[in-house]
Amino acid sequence: MSRITRDDIIMDVLMMDRGAAVIFMKHGMHCLGCPSSSGESIGDACAVHGIDADKLVDDLNEYFDSKQTEPQ
Repeated sequence: MSRITRDDIIMDVLMMDRGAAVIFMKHGMHCLGCPSSSGESIGDACAVHGIDADKLVDDLNEYFDSKQTEPQ
């Protein structure tokens, strides 16, 4: 799986794994169902909401990495 970047669209990340919503909400992104999330990049949304995009992306990548190492 490729790494999440600040250029990724929020809804695309959520479609990969709905569990990622918890990470977004932990960082203060509570409007995941709004129409903007289907076309807005993580970086753009973070800029609008005053959120550290690098930290959010790091946490998302940690989440996805941990999913790959879990036993099936």
